[in-house]
Amino acid sequence: MKISKFPALLAFFVFSCSLTLLAQVKPIFENGEAQIVPELKDSANWIRHDLWVETEFDTDGDGKKDRMHVDVTRPKQTETEGLKLPIVYASSPYYAGTAGNAPIFWDVKHELGAAEKPRNQVEVVRRGKRPIISNDEIMAWVPRGYIVVHSSSPGTGLSQGSPTVGGDNESLAPKAVIEWLTGKDNGYTTPDGNEKVMAYWSTGKVGMTGTSYNGTLPLAAATTGVKGLEAIIPIAPNTSYYHYYRSNGLVRSPGGYLGEDIDVLYDFIHSGDESKRAYSNKTVRDTEMAQGMDRTTGDYNDFWAGRDYLNDMEPMKAALLMSHGFNDWNVMPEHSYRIYEAARAKGIPSQIFYHQNGHGGPPPFSMVNRWFTRYLHGVENGVEQEPKAWIVREQDERTNPTAYADFPNPQASNVIFHLKGGAPAAGSLGLEKANSGAKETLVDNYSFSGSALAQADYTDHRLIYLSPVLKEAVHISGIPKIRVKLASNKPAANLSVWLVSLPWTEGRNAKITDNIITRGWADPQNHKDIRKGEPLEPGKFYEVTFDLQPDDQIIAAGQQIGLMIFSSDAEFTILPKPGTELTVDLDGTVLILPVVGGIAAVAKSLE
Repeated sequence: MKISKFPALLAFFVFSCSLTLLAQVKPIFENGEAQIVPELKDSANWIRHDLWVETEFDTDGDGKKDRMHVDVTRPKQTETEGLKLPIVYASSPYYAGTAGNAPIFWDVKHELGAAEKPRNQVEVVRRGKRPIISNDEIMAWVPRGYIVVHSSSPGTGLSQGSPTVGGDNESLAPKAVIEWLTGKDNGYTTPDGNEKVMAYWSTGKVGMTGTSYNGTLPLAAATTGVKGLEAIIPIAPNTSYYHYYRSNGLVRSPGGYLGEDIDVLYDFIHSGDESKRAYSNKTVRDTEMAQGMDRTTGDYNDFWAGRDYLNDMEPMKAALLMSHGFNDWNVMPEHSYRIYEAARAKGIPSQIFYHQNGHGGPPPFSMVNRWFTRYLHGVENGVEQEPKAWIVREQDERTNPTAYADFPNPQASNVIFHLKGGAPAAGSLGLEKANSGAKETLVDNYSFSGSALAQADYTDHRLIYLSPVLKEAVHISGIPKIRVKLASNKPAANLSVWLVSLPWTEGRNAKITDNIITRGWADPQNHKDIRKGEPLEPGKFYEVTFDLQPDDQIIAAGQQIGLMIFSSDAEFTILPKPGTELTVDLDGTVLILPVVGGIAAVAKSLE
């Protein structure tokens, strides 16, 4: 009997030891970062499945709460050994396809305030197969001891509901998914059934990330204050649809998408259930958006206020690592800074990473890894004590940022620059006020691009004012501001401002930082109130004050800083027929530039 039992006992002992060894599979950390775990890196051993999470809203009009399509990718050890891991979660309206290059933009060639021609509307052809929604983030994080989850936004893919482009359901949808990940029983195996599924493999700690619209949704979720969302890393996020489609009262397109507006984006992403689209189109696009977006005046209103996440930040507590490019003229850098500034003021752990390139561009992977390691795994790696701002200098790679105490640079202070006339050639930009009483006039003509106007020696289609050649580099850091005193010969006019570095560099040797320092746009009709413009009285002077886009840039010695004022911007604004005249009072116009070292540094460079 003793001998016959021995093999069974030995097998039980080996099995028990195997379970003990398997149970030792856990995340590995070195230098404050999650490392690849050998037992977790084989994708053949990952479990992939999908489900639907029920929300608290019904936006497709069927009388039932909308459910979001969710996929999960997790190591097999979460099933076989009871391993629980934190979540990296990404959500998007793009996963199931878009309208692509369909001609759906508004025609921008018309007079300001005039009725526009109807635009084309399209239906998105849905793509994608179950159970996989997306492969984003999976290779980076599953081997490092995370579970990766994706969801399609309301009214896209296999998610129910209507797309609203910044409406409340786009915040509440990821909130519902996070609640499921932290233990709520609102997960179902099918879009309409009652069989439930639980996230038993989750530690209840969730981090979100994504780029552009996919970067907006982590912020949207965070503004709900949902429990379990510990950290977000938005990359080039749109944080206000007014700031995306308008600028200081002006109807202004995002760069590269002339004629886009919020209803265009709605059509672009609407890949949801074909049988529900007519209701969504009528309710959201053709009613709420049509009545609220106001392409006639460009004024701020309650419609836009409801799509501005800065207004919703009171409940937010998720640690914030923000990323953006200073030369992103699609989702402009103000979008990140305004949220970073508010989060920092609330005492939320915050860092900001800025690079010098265009749209997109995450922080270096090590920064992202440390952020998630600290807030999702709870490893005390000291990120709270690190510098608040990481800025890629002009000559460096995006993965090699320079650390600063904060952005704007604490050593920067505002320097006021004054104008002296020279039109139609260049005037001068300097520290001394002229008090000359000079006034100069430009004639609007959108057929000349901003870059052509900046390079022209003589033209009456812009006014430009140049600093002396810099003897030493000037470091700009912060939010430039301009105050323009102007008169128009018509009741409405575009106002565009570029800050440039000259001489202009063209060709293959030109870097993205070489020419345009920053830009801004405004409607002079809104000189008093962003919510209510008033027609301009021809010939009457008005003061128009507004911010240019945030920047942190070192202008090299040998360059000149140029302030260019013009009217219609061929890349961004409505394009009325040429001929509108803007007259600028030079004594009443100033550029306020935040410079590291302040006026002393500028004076030294100009002496």
